[in-house]
Amino acid sequence: MTSEKIDAETSRRLISRLPHRYPFLLVDRIVEYEPGKRIVGVKGVTHNEPFFVGHFPDFPVMPGVLIMEAMVQTGGVLAMDSMNDKGEFLPILTRIEKARFRKPVLPGNQLVMKIEVTRHRHPVWWFQGKGYVDGELVAEGTVQATMGNRPA
Repeated sequence: MTSEKIDAETSRRLISRLPHRYPFLLVDRIVEYEPGKRIVGVKGVTHNEPFFVGHFPDFPVMPGVLIMEAMVQTGGVLAMDSMNDKGEFLPILTRIEKARFRKPVLPGNQLVMKIEVTRHRHPVWWFQGKGYVDGELVAEGTVQATMGNRPA
C-alpha cells in the first residue's frame, strides 16, 4: 500500500488501537498512512488541555515531553496496525534522542506530526518525528517505542 489520505472512519479505527484515553490521548486524527513506513497525525491543541493549568498559568505552552509523547503515540498507531495488533501489545516510550524544540506550541495550534520508521526489530520500533504548526517546524527528535505485553 502506498501512502494515502485517510478518511475519518479509518482514522478512528487506527487510533482506537492505542490504549491511551483522555486526558492522555495526544493524537486526534490520522491524515496519511503507509503501513510499516510512515504516518501523519494531528493534535488540535485547545485551551482546555489539562496540562495548561500549571504549564504555565499566564503563558500556556504545551510541554516538550508531551509533544514527543504525541509523536510516539502517532508512531505507536503505525506500529500496532502494521503488526496487526489485536490488543495484546502496549506501546511504551523507551527512548528520546536528539530532541529539539524550535517554537512553543500554544492553545489554538494544530500540531501536525510526521513520523517515519527508521528501524524495526520486534518488539522495538525506532521513529524519526517532526512536528509542525502552520507548516513551520516546531519540534523534532528520534523516539523509540517497545511493544510490551498488555496486562490481561
